[in-house]
Amino acid sequence: MDFHIGNCMIGDNHPTFIIAEMSANHGHSIDRAIEIIRSADRAGADAVKLQTYTADTITLKSSKKDFLLSKDSPWVEHNTLWDLYNEAYTPWEWHGALFEEARHLGLEIFSSPFDHTAVDFLEQFDPPAYKIASPEITDIPLIEKVAATGKPIIISTGLANFADIELVVERLKNKGLRNIALLKCTTAYPAPVNEMNLLTIKDMKQRFGVASGLSDHSVGSAVPTAAVALGANLIEKHFRLHGGEDSVDSFFSMDENDFRKMVSDVRTVEQAIGKVNYDISSSSSKNLNGRRSLYVVKPIKLGEAFTEDNIRSIRPAGGLHPKYYDEILKGIASKALEVGDRLSWDVVKQERSS
Repeated sequence: MDFHIGNCMIGDNHPTFIIAEMSANHGHSIDRAIEIIRSADRAGADAVKLQTYTADTITLKSSKKDFLLSKDSPWVEHNTLWDLYNEAYTPWEWHGALFEEARHLGLEIFSSPFDHTAVDFLEQFDPPAYKIASPEITDIPLIEKVAATGKPIIISTGLANFADIELVVERLKNKGLRNIALLKCTTAYPAPVNEMNLLTIKDMKQRFGVASGLSDHSVGSAVPTAAVALGANLIEKHFRLHGGEDSVDSFFSMDENDFRKMVSDVRTVEQAIGKVNYDISSSSSKNLNGRRSLYVVKPIKLGEAFTEDNIRSIRPAGGLHPKYYDEILKGIASKALEVGDRLSWDVVKQERSS
């Protein structure tokens, strides 16, 4: 299940691979796009992801009913699919500069291709992986085209049912590809947290034998942080510049400050997850003296019986274990004892005279 994306290892027992999705947040400014990459690096991202399409490669320029945006779409003001994608796409001529900038900073960079020509175009930059967006999960010819590159494939599942996921994993494995990651995704903008069903992340990993993670469209960092606690190997989150101009995706995207906090929270959770271990930790062991043990709480004469009134289980831990309490009550003192004396077996006669 473990595999590399560039210099990063993906899988259990490795740091969560955190992806900053640029999407349309560049607002058709290459300077902004480059600054997003720099900002994502400062925020602690492992990778930046682009989207490679044009309005004409993803849809038709048509005003027929099928191509109109629904009235409840957050992008309804753009009227048609073509108009929305023409506003959102990343110009292909920028890709060289964006790949160069990310690599200069030590970030991994790759993209989501939306048709065959995008795959052919992206191959010139030798991306370390490809991402399949949720709506493309049923485009088996596109996915097989990507698989033919031999690169790892990350697949969002926001618009897929179980049969769709089963089909794509089967096809990829039949093509000999094993470096696969499935991302739990809720394709809503922003996504409601009560529809996340993060337990699916672990189930996908076990059921399909692949890495798994989360492509998150919710607001804030609570959901991705919880996903890591539940076993996510990858987290993808849309990224925007702090205080930058609005774009078609900015309303559900994180800025540098929020993304940095998410990364910090994820790294903290990774440390906290640890491993199955029932031993007392080294830091806790310093406080072992705070455990209870058996002590004398009233003066006891030689030969006097131990009773509930003259011994108790109290802090600290210097005396006998409290599990011996009932046994001690059956005995008598072998020497005179003062308040605060520890109980030990050498001061106890275990046969009380009748």
